[in-house]
Amino acid sequence: MQGQADHSSGLRTSSHVESKFYAPPREFEGCFTTFYRLNLSIDAGEKICDYMPPEWASIRFFSGDVPDAQMGEQSLIDARVAASGPRSLAAKFALGDTRMWGIGIMPLGWARLFDSDADAVADKAMDAEKHPTFCKFAPLADVLCDDSVRETEQYDALVDFMREAMQPHPEEERILRIHRALVEEDLSKVTDFAERVQLSVRTLERLCCRFFGFTPKLLLRRQRFMRSLSAFMLQSEGKWTKAMDAHYHDQAQFSREFAAFMGMTPTEYAALDHPFLRSFTAARAAVVGSPAQTLDAPDR
Repeated sequence: MQGQADHSSGLRTSSHVESKFYAPPREFEGCFTTFYRLNLSIDAGEKICDYMPPEWASIRFFSGDVPDAQMGEQSLIDARVAASGPRSLAAKFALGDTRMWGIGIMPLGWARLFDSDADAVADKAMDAEKHPTFCKFAPLADVLCDDSVRETEQYDALVDFMREAMQPHPEEERILRIHRALVEEDLSKVTDFAERVQLSVRTLERLCCRFFGFTPKLLLRRQRFMRSLSAFMLQSEGKWTKAMDAHYHDQAQFSREFAAFMGMTPTEYAALDHPFLRSFTAARAAVVGSPAQTLDAPDR
């Protein structure tokens, strides 16, 4: 599956976001969300600002302007290859005219690509060319950050690199079992989660921290939140009451959770422009079938 969607950013008439999504080859099933190519056209010297919500681990290769990013008390600047571990926090960014390749790494992909625990880099933003966890991907920048290389050749180089880098992992079956259960909307308690995947709570917690980056409780909270945020970004009414997940007890609980994940209230978030995320979410949902990578199932 491969698709493309063009959307105006809505911030100014001269800015434009073009997104193209590539489904990874079948041999990578369950390892990546998508490989995607993004072109952001914007006035010289201008930048758009937005917030990327919680997501799985990611690597982004930029040719053109590079982002100024902030996540919690961390900041990342001047990185043409920006990486982050799994995130439960929003990442605020400012970005000008640029081209980008993005890679979302699911828990199975983490198991096959990394020797380290995902929770060691959770909620951290890094320069992938310098950080020991991600520097193995630095050679890809020579191709993916070079605008003189054709897009098809860049994609082929990306696939070839990942094919060489991947190694099988003995926990693959349990990782997939956990991931499949996580995206099911009826789960809200850790005990039910453990029962669904036929593991003890202690074993589930160990595997989640190792490959998913967070405890089972936080993962369930993040799923509930991302279902709500994605529904809000896709609807035309702009009402949180319609987007709020059924597992929230009331709006007060939702507001507390929203502040924990995004660093602001739902009202404050709704009042902001979202020139990138609203466009990107709609394009992703139309082409991929899911508005956010945390909502992607490991099986297509």
